[in-house]
Amino acid sequence: MNLILHQKTAERHLQDIVDIVFCHTPEQQALIIYDERSELSKCLTSAYQSILPDANAFHFDHSDPDTILDAFETLEAGDLVVLIQSTSFRLSKFRIRLELFNRKIKVIEHPHLARMREEELETYIHALAYDPSYYRTLGPQLKNQIDQANEIKITSEGRVLIYDSSFLGAKLNIGDYTGMKNIGGQFPIGEVFTEPADLDRLNGEVKIFAFGDASFSVNTPDTPFTVQIEKGILVYSDEAPERFQIVLNDIREKEEVVWVRELGFGLNRAFTREQRVTDIGTYERMCGIHLSLGSKHLQYKKTAFPNKGGFHVDVFVEAKRVEIDGLTVYQDGRYLDGLS
Repeated sequence: MNLILHQKTAERHLQDIVDIVFCHTPEQQALIIYDERSELSKCLTSAYQSILPDANAFHFDHSDPDTILDAFETLEAGDLVVLIQSTSFRLSKFRIRLELFNRKIKVIEHPHLARMREEELETYIHALAYDPSYYRTLGPQLKNQIDQANEIKITSEGRVLIYDSSFLGAKLNIGDYTGMKNIGGQFPIGEVFTEPADLDRLNGEVKIFAFGDASFSVNTPDTPFTVQIEKGILVYSDEAPERFQIVLNDIREKEEVVWVRELGFGLNRAFTREQRVTDIGTYERMCGIHLSLGSKHLQYKKTAFPNKGGFHVDVFVEAKRVEIDGLTVYQDGRYLDGLS
């Protein structure tokens, strides 16, 4: 697929996001902040400028910060800001997304685009496709099952991991912001995540096929490896490659043990075990199961763990089957119909 076709595909998917997810109308203002440090940022910028022709656009690297801040001041509640970032934009102490949310402005954020390789551009763009009937049906069904669950079982090849616990209220990232304080976030989307109410009620073994590292990149060893978890702590990883051992050593050096916190159900069907992107924060939406290692989780704060600092490292499970209270909800790479 050449760049022109990439852009046309991106326009189609982003038009759905702007119309269906954000309900943006021509009467509302739109502002695009972009850079040109990556092919993906150039492609997305052209696509947004095509579907939002009246939007004011500012090249971040060629604009004075005060000019951008002044442009923010012209916006009203319900207006839209699009951030297209090869890395992550900084405006002194101004925390862009947080401050815009505080003003009730909608935000579409595409960060860390330079982490995607050229051959991953097509996969990223396909991941922007928004199917409301899929996300807005499957997401709430999974949340309903999780919020009532007393056990979740993940079966890998010859390995079983069991959550013998209730769960904290599952969070949705499905492009439906009904009833939420903030409208928007990072795209592509597609995830339902939770963690057990009792972290120490997680035991068993599971196989890992990919994991994040200190550079926020996805690592995929040639062969999936087994880790053992006892009372919510990863205790065995002798099969793991050296790169993963480095990750564990970094966590243990600061936190002493490796807690397993988040249980994530990725929904984005453009991301699979074979179809990947390098950025861990983007690939996290992969259609399948991921866990987080380390004490850090901004959405679920526990008094035993600090709110700042700490590690949150995503690892991706070779899940053959996932059962919630005995009901199979995921098998062989896909979610099953009729979960409720």
